[in-house]
Order: sequence, then C-alpha cells, then structure tokens
Amino acid sequence: MIYLDNSATTRPYESVLEEMDRCMREDYYNVSAAYAPAMLAEKAIDRTRGTVLRSLGLSKGRVIFTGGGSESDNLGILGFAESLHVPGTFLVSQMEHPAVLETLKRVERLGHTIRFMPIAQDGRIDVKAALELADKSTVMLLCMHVNNETGAIQPVGELSKGVKAIQPGTIVFSDGVQGYMRVPMNMKENGVDLYTMSAHKIHGPKGVGALAVAGDVRLVPQITGGGQEAGLRSGTLNAPGIRGMGTAVVQCQEMYIGDKVFSLKQHLVECLRSADGIAFNGPDPLDRTVSAPHILSIRFDGVRGEVMRNALEAKQILVSTGSACGSHKQKVSQTLKAMGLGTEAADGTIRVSIGAMNTMDEMETAAGAMIELARMLRQYRRR
Repeated sequence: MIYLDNSATTRPYESVLEEMDRCMREDYYNVSAAYAPAMLAEKAIDRTRGTVLRSLGLSKGRVIFTGGGSESDNLGILGFAESLHVPGTFLVSQMEHPAVLETLKRVERLGHTIRFMPIAQDGRIDVKAALELADKSTVMLLCMHVNNETGAIQPVGELSKGVKAIQPGTIVFSDGVQGYMRVPMNMKENGVDLYTMSAHKIHGPKGVGALAVAGDVRLVPQITGGGQEAGLRSGTLNAPGIRGMGTAVVQCQEMYIGDKVFSLKQHLVECLRSADGIAFNGPDPLDRTVSAPHILSIRFDGVRGEVMRNALEAKQILVSTGSACGSHKQKVSQTLKAMGLGTEAADGTIRVSIGAMNTMDEMETAAGAMIELARMLRQYRRR
C-alpha cells in the first residue's frame, strides 16, 4: 500500500506511540490532582506547551490544548467574536476549511459582518484586493497558513501588516493545520495573534490539537466546566495525546520534515512532467516560498478525478480528490473554482499529500501508475 493522503491524516511516529503508552501505563494521573505524581505529570504537559511555543517563534504566550484543529478554530474565532461588545468586520477567504467557514456563520448571526477576500489564479489571496476590503471596522483577519487542496502558502504576514496598518487593533487568526511543522511559522514576525494546530497531521495522535495565542487576546470559552486550561477549555486534559503531540513536534524538527517531504514531492513532479495532459493547480509546486512541500494538486485532462482516485486505489495507491471533510460529498471544489478553473478541470483533479514515511520508490511507482492510468482512461472515455 502506498499512502499519499497525509493531509487527511498521518501514521504516528513510533516514538509518539511509545510516549503515549508510557503515559497511560505509568503517568496515568489526572494532572489537575493535588498530589505529587499528578503534579509531575502536569509539568510534562507544561514542557509540551513550551515546545509548541518555541516551534512558533514565541518566547512567551499561551497554548490551549483542545480536541483537534476544528475545536481550536471554533475557540479562536467564536471565542473572540463573543468577547466583542460592538459588531465588527471579519475578513476571510472562501477557501478556508469548513471549521472556519461554518463557524463564521455563527459569528454572522451574532451581528458581525463577513467580507470575503478574492483569490488569485495561483490559489493565493490577492493581497491588494483584500486590503481594499479592510477599514476601521475590521476586527479580525482570517487567513489559513497553507491551503489544504492546492498547498498554496498564503501571504499571512503581508496581509497582517497591511490590515494592521489600516486598523492596528485587528486580530490575525491563522488556521495552521496544514502548514504547522512543514512550513515555518514565526507568529511574532508574521503578526499572527491566534494559530491553530492538529496533532494527527504531523504524525501525532488523533483527538488532540492546540490554539496558540501570541498576545493579550480575550477569548470566551466554548466548553465550560472545571476551568482547565486557564478557564478556556474545561475537561480533563488528554495527557497521553498532548505528550504524543509534543513528541511529534520534536521528531518533525529533528528530521527536518519539510525538507524530507519536499525532496519526495520534487521527484514526483519531475516524473509527472514528462507526461502529456497532466498539469498542476496552484503556484509553482517546486517554489517553496509559495507552495507547501507536501501537497500537490494534479489535474488530468480528459479524466475525472474521482475515477483516477478509484483506479489508483485498485493499484493500492491511496490519494484523495480534495479535503477529507468534504470528499464524500463529491462536490466540485470551491477553491479551484475561485481560482478560475472550469468545472471540467476542477472535476479532473486529485490531491496527493506526502508524509515523513513515504519513499522515493513510492513516488516513482505512483507517478508511473498515474501516467499509465491517465492514458488508458482517456482511451476508454473516447469509446
């Protein structure tokens, strides 16, 4: 089996499994308890907070552990919106994850205004056009770090600087689920106030994520109860998951995961470029300043993406036709349409996403299968 859907989820590192097993067998205490073993377990959680903060270029700040990326998005967006006493304007793009867009529908019902920033043909937000939408009413800018379909790295820092020049009090929120640990993020340098992460996207466990808060941003908790996580996320902490996440972060850093997956992506692109009728959506896939090292949006002329995905699965190669949260719905990608792709081109697209455990041989095998299948399926379609 060749697994190339790492943007949906990743296989955990062995070191992550070992750390979680050790935590569940030996350090199983509730970290909110007052006795010494529980306090030691709590210190291990705090060390993970420090690991996450440092990975984002912060010497101080807050890390709130959650149940995953979607919960982190909800806490950051809705938690901020509910703290406001007067209506404001939220700037966002239409290519954000549903965890952002669906949450903004609730924000709108609170009386706030939502303005959508346009997307350029390369899948990145049009900065000049976006800044024309900003004014003194702007309270939050929402810009994902990396697009989950095309791998386009968004101009978060440029947008943040421009919007804050217009309205200095604007809070900048970035969904970092697809970018964290694979594309560098320094929250301070990029003017990002809120950044979300999910452990299972970086070879950590499912069911745990985090919201990093760089400055003094007031948030209203979305889960209330015992007051854990400084009152912002009640409930007994998932200590094994959190420690597993911390271990994943450290291993990603030690193995330079961004460089590793880029070398694999580069080889895949070079193999595919030799074939006719195969193209790439989004920015130049080999330009690491604008394209994430692990995601590749591939378009096949004359072949439906769904058919290609199923044909590849028959050869034990797993890819997707888009975001895992929407792939079962078989809808044409709104992101690709917003980039200017026609329905047929968008419908002929698959997404390949590479992880730390993939190999060069797998890239060659996958490329060969795609080229062979594209040729065969086009002939079948013409009959």
